[in-house]
Amino acid sequence: MTPTELVKRLLAEQDLKYRDFHASLLPNIDKKTIIGVRVPTMRKIAKEFVGSAVKESAKGSARTTRSVTGSVTDSTAAKTVPADVAKFLDKLSHKYFEENQVHLFVVERIKDFDECLYRIEQFLPYIDNWAVCDGKSPKALLKDETRFVSCIEKWLQSKYPYTVRFGVNMLINFFLDERFDKKFLKWVAAIDENLFNDDSTGAAQSQKQAASVNAARPTDRYYVQMVIAWYMATALAKQWAATFPYIKGRKLSPWIHAKTIQKACESYRITQEQKEILRGLK
Repeated sequence: MTPTELVKRLLAEQDLKYRDFHASLLPNIDKKTIIGVRVPTMRKIAKEFVGSAVKESAKGSARTTRSVTGSVTDSTAAKTVPADVAKFLDKLSHKYFEENQVHLFVVERIKDFDECLYRIEQFLPYIDNWAVCDGKSPKALLKDETRFVSCIEKWLQSKYPYTVRFGVNMLINFFLDERFDKKFLKWVAAIDENLFNDDSTGAAQSQKQAASVNAARPTDRYYVQMVIAWYMATALAKQWAATFPYIKGRKLSPWIHAKTIQKACESYRITQEQKEILRGLK
């Protein structure tokens, strides 16, 4: 399956009613760029795309590379993805929302740490909505937790709203259980709320943002604030003792503080006693 065939495959799975529904959840992107394909179908297509590319790569070259399946038969092989996959990943930006989704579903399947990290950082500036940003678990990055955490810290300081959101999502997905560290709470609580109001960025930064679909738009501030609240609410459920002082001490902005309490009180993982305490701090 070539990148062109991938798009045709997505178009063949179009569900117009689902497109209209999903478009209502993504008010900050052009409805014309949404095909209308459900997530399980996109994951299936990503798997098929990777599988077909690996087969073609194996047929076309005697030298085996480290592919997205992670299989290696030559210890000196280059850490690359098959040609068709690389062509798709390198062709940025994509036209359709679903191409962006499949992009990260493909990256999730990469098993090599360096290749996975490279592909994520290559793509982050092109994420322009919460749906592409959320629900991704690139587990290969756990192969080097120190470098992964260092990257997350950098992402949280980005001027790109969805790079920030992606970083917070990584902390939610991978670092709220046995890998938890109190410093992560400080990082999230310190995310600059003036991200979208900073007019002091230099010409180089402005030029970089202008070339990206992920410039910091005022309408996207909500999606950063919401993921902060979601992180804090989830942290209350999993790491109450470390997180509660941020609520008790009102260390978050008023909106995020209130939204954190709301989300925590909606959670079945928070006890009734804890919910009563939180309600008293609204």
